[in-house]
Formats: sequence, structure tokens, C-alpha cells
Amino acid sequence: MRSFRPPNDGVAQLARVAHDLGAAGLLGGSLFGRFALHPAVGGIRDKAERGKVVNAAWRRYGTINALSLAAVTAGWLSARATETRPALLSRREESLSRGKDGLLAAVAVSGIATAWSGIRFSRLAPGGAVPLEDGDTPAYETTREGARLKRRLNRLGALTTAAEVGFVAVNAALAQEGHSRPPVRRALTRRSR
Repeated sequence: MRSFRPPNDGVAQLARVAHDLGAAGLLGGSLFGRFALHPAVGGIRDKAERGKVVNAAWRRYGTINALSLAAVTAGWLSARATETRPALLSRREESLSRGKDGLLAAVAVSGIATAWSGIRFSRLAPGGAVPLEDGDTPAYETTREGARLKRRLNRLGALTTAAEVGFVAVNAALAQEGHSRPPVRRALTRRSR
């Protein structure tokens, strides 16, 4: 059985680089926001200024998130149509690939929902200056709607981060599975369809 080789390895490699950089951008941004930015803004004295800083930072990073999600999605969908199509994978690789499919959907849906909620939240005050105790906690002065939206954002952000961690973990397991089997052994252990 001949092994599958994409028509242009350079294009496949660029797609893989974009995919991996996109995954890094998504997860890195979520972790930075949750564990660095949000706690740090508690050091700003003015509560409205805290909200302004948090919302401005996430608005700017939204471009990175959108480009990252597009790169991850395009990279994985092109891989699924070529080198990771089911006929070319072992049972374990196919199982991991289906898991990655589901996690990519979860990342996309939760990420888009988080972005949409974040935009709504930032529009509750001019310049995004919604009063906050820190990046996660609405201040006493925050409107009821603002507090509700912030709690929703926190839940969606946690869900998105969990999906991104899962996606990166399955991606690593899938890559390791491919690296663990030499090409000849790989060809012999593929499923016949």
C-alpha cells in the first residue's frame, strides 16, 4: 500500500504552522486573560477604568482570536480532507481525530459566544467602562444586566478555555501517535476500508 503524500508538502506545512500558531493564540490569550490580566486590573483604583482596560484589551485581542480560530479551522479541515482522512489513519488516530473534530466545534461555538457576550458587555458603558472589582468580578455599582453578563462571560470563558486545553491536548496526542509509528509500520497498521 502506497502512503498518501499531499500534492504539495510546502502548502501542507504552511497550513500546519498556521493551525498550530492559531491554537497557541487561542489558548495563550485565554490563559493570559484569566490568570494575568483579570487579576492585575484589580490594582487600578478606579472601578470604571478597570472595566475600560479589560474591555479594551479583549477588543484588541478579539482580532487575534478571530484570526487564530480561522487558521485552526482551515488547517484542520484541510488536513481532514487530505492526510487525516479516515482511510489513512489507524483506529486510535481516527478516534483522536473525531475527538479533535468535536473539540474544534466546542472551541468555535464557545469562543464565538464569548466574543458576542463580551461585545454586549463592553457596550453597557461608554468606552467599555463597566465598573469592575477585578477582571472577573462586577463591582457593586455595576448594573444588574452588567453583572449578569459578566457572570455569563466568566462561565463562557471557562468553557472556552477548557475546550482549548482539550483541543491542544488531543492535537498533541494525535501528533505523538503519528510520530510513534515509523512509515512502514504505519502503512501496515492502517485499517482497510
